[in-house]
Amino acid sequence: MTAKITVTRPGALTTVQDAGRAGHAHLGVPRSGALDAPAMHLANRLAGNPEDAAVLETTLTGCGLRPDRTVTVVVGGAPCPVTVDGRPAPWGAPVRVPAGAVLDAGPPTSGLRSYLAVSGGIAVDPVLGSRATDLLSGLGPAPLAEGTVLPVGRAHTVPVLPAAAPWPAPPAELVLPVRLGPRADWFTAAGVRTFLTAAFTVSAHSNRIGLRTEGPSLEREFEGELPSEGMVLGAVQVPPDGRPVVFLHDHPTTGGYPVIAVVAPEALAAAAQAAPGVPVRFTPSR
Repeated sequence: MTAKITVTRPGALTTVQDAGRAGHAHLGVPRSGALDAPAMHLANRLAGNPEDAAVLETTLTGCGLRPDRTVTVVVGGAPCPVTVDGRPAPWGAPVRVPAGAVLDAGPPTSGLRSYLAVSGGIAVDPVLGSRATDLLSGLGPAPLAEGTVLPVGRAHTVPVLPAAAPWPAPPAELVLPVRLGPRADWFTAAGVRTFLTAAFTVSAHSNRIGLRTEGPSLEREFEGELPSEGMVLGAVQVPPDGRPVVFLHDHPTTGGYPVIAVVAPEALAAAAQAAPGVPVRFTPSR
């Protein structure tokens, strides 16, 4: 028999995530999936899983788990204190958790989202080919609550540990390379200049749908809004308050506010770890 884990502390927001369900935007279904994909991949490798096995993604306050059988867990992503039955355990490395013991991943010391990979992966039923929780459409398992029981898959391999796992540090400043368009012409030259030169900060109202910013308002060339059009991951949409919003993995597939630019995909993992108040700069992509 394979293990099951019971959630003892769900934290502010803990969800099941994997590589997401790309390819369904025409049905109005967002991509979803882990916001910090490199962290998910590395945690899974250290746990002996395929890179895209389902993991738990925590937000801001971590979570606690109790397995009914001995399992191996890797806590990665945002650095945080890790304990097993109250005793300190390693972060960023495999931890053996005996049956009935409680592993707790605490609030991050920096960054925003930690990832818990369990050997065998989280084996909830897939929906449209993915086990990911999608907060916008409601597909996938609900955000975890105290007492939620999750099945674990069968572990197949023994993890091969590197001498030092290359965990990147969460950003002290978030620099987002962008390509202007498709609606940059909806902003004045001064508005585009403000976008590319001004200092913004991450808003506390950010979530898995989008990274919201605080800062100067971008001056518009045209009033009103566009007919709804398709939105892509990394699109920088500008709502009526004039402050850029970077669309993340649970973003809507259509929208009517103008998109001034699109963030390079490789920069979005850092955006997932940018806590409220972190400075943000948009810079032209090379």
